Amino acid sequence: MTDIPPVPNPASLPESPFVDRLGAQLLSAADGVSEIVLPLQHDHMNTWNVAHGGVTMTLADVALAMAARSLAGDGVGVVTVEMKVNFMQPGRGELRATGRVLHRSTTMAYCEGEIRDSEGHFVAKALGTFKYMRRLAVGREVTQQRLRSDPSAKPGPSDG
Repeated sequence: MTDIPPVPNPASLPESPFVDRLGAQLLSAADGVSEIVLPLQHDHMNTWNVAHGGVTMTLADVALAMAARSLAGDGVGVVTVEMKVNFMQPGRGELRATGRVLHRSTTMAYCEGEIRDSEGHFVAKALGTFKYMRRLAVGREVTQQRLRSDPSAKPGPSDG
């Protein structure tokens, strides 16, 4: 899901055009705990005029990733390996996500978090696993170009 690179200033979210456009704001991230807030806008809503599930999941993903990243050394970021979100009730007003590292190894962090709305209602519960990684010197454009370089490549197991 989310690729959270190292952050020079721990009081700010990593540069991510998608998260920037979403409008999430980091309140804190230290010692394996994070808190993020998102004032809901019209663009965040689904057809029932409540927070879209993708917005809720993204906020949870970023909160958990920032909790994991807060325990990483310099130059180390995290990528989401897996994540599960249980939706309890619709999100309205402002969403506040908290993340917490439950267990950390040298390469992985297992995290939990929750999202509540502006009235304190329990919106969602999230669990996720994040892998610690150093930022690669190769840019994404080059990687994407390599992935597309073999037009005969097909996903899935080989029949041969």
